[in-house]
Amino acid sequence: MHTPTPVHTPTPVRRSGPTPVSVPLMPPELDALRSKPRHGESVAQRAGRAVRRAIASSPAAETASVTQTAYAIQQPVTTGRQIAVSSIRGGAGKSTVAALLALTYAHYRADPVLAIEADPALGTLPHRLGAREVRWSGTDLAQIVDPSMLITDLTGYLIPFPGGGWLLPGSQGAIGTRLDLDTYRVVMTSLRRYFATTVVDCETLPAEVARTALVTTQARVLVSPATPEGVAATRSVLDWVGGLHPGMLPTTVVVLSHVSPDSGLELRKATEHLGIGGATVLPLPYDRHLAAGGAIRTELLGERTLQAAARIAAEAMNRAVSRGPGRQRTGRTAPEAPGGAGRPAPDAHPSAAGHATPYAAPSASGPGHPAPGPGSPMPYGGHPAPAHPHDGAPR
Repeated sequence: MHTPTPVHTPTPVRRSGPTPVSVPLMPPELDALRSKPRHGESVAQRAGRAVRRAIASSPAAETASVTQTAYAIQQPVTTGRQIAVSSIRGGAGKSTVAALLALTYAHYRADPVLAIEADPALGTLPHRLGAREVRWSGTDLAQIVDPSMLITDLTGYLIPFPGGGWLLPGSQGAIGTRLDLDTYRVVMTSLRRYFATTVVDCETLPAEVARTALVTTQARVLVSPATPEGVAATRSVLDWVGGLHPGMLPTTVVVLSHVSPDSGLELRKATEHLGIGGATVLPLPYDRHLAAGGAIRTELLGERTLQAAARIAAEAMNRAVSRGPGRQRTGRTAPEAPGGAGRPAPDAHPSAAGHATPYAAPSASGPGHPAPGPGSPMPYGGHPAPAHPHDGAPR
């Protein structure tokens, strides 16, 4: 009788490399350049809003709106959802929007949230999320990550940010640093099983990694300056995306970012021009706190900004789990990423609403936290924090 030869499964081998050292994001001598953070709204704006609310507000309508937004952000997911944030040009507010999304998801959701900087050349996402120094980058992590790791192992290489989320920087701020496609794929594929929600701050288009991210994530956010030129350029991107695969447009959210108090843009007409193929267009109002740069402190954001950030997060999550308006399951295969990426997008059409099960990240302590129900915002609490992410590699 023939005895079958046992199949040998190779054990993943970690590639060795030099251990990076911590590098401050801002030289100590430049700390004096930081001015005292200002509130996003002036005193007059806050007082006027309080008066209007006392006279003409509808508490029931406000409560219903907040509950609906919270439910969309907190909805359960079957697998890790990845949301790519990109733009057609620098200075549009791409990293600011990515940071706002990460902070919002970390605040509302009870499962693990990750922010990845896929824009390594002097990116600002670590600054926006309050990091003081960086050590491990995406390139470093790609060399050591393997399937045997627990989430408590991985978080030792990440930077915690307010609300309980985790940040993976793209570099240590060196000019000329590059993030190749292989590294991006290893990081995104490896970390998806650990984090229920991942926000990716991509390079500006048409960079290769950004083009790949648009195709291989479940939802995409395009940030456009609230100017006629920004709207025209973003419409060209949407036309290109629709030409690749029309089914990608319903999973796209366009954010019109106002970087000045009065952009002079007709918002209604801009929305009509950009809302093609099912894409949703949402504004992000001017906010003094955001405009000043530096770490985002949510308690200093204007109320309109907080509401806009929550709505953008809700719309992106709806599309990431295939619950956007007009979305239907299809048998189509997503196209390969432009520029020779050669890799199709993951399934962007999971089970219909109501059949999803709460996400459970691999951990040493058992199943993850179930997704909370609708209602008031809930703090993040998906996994324990390491002793300190910069005290060396985890044991």
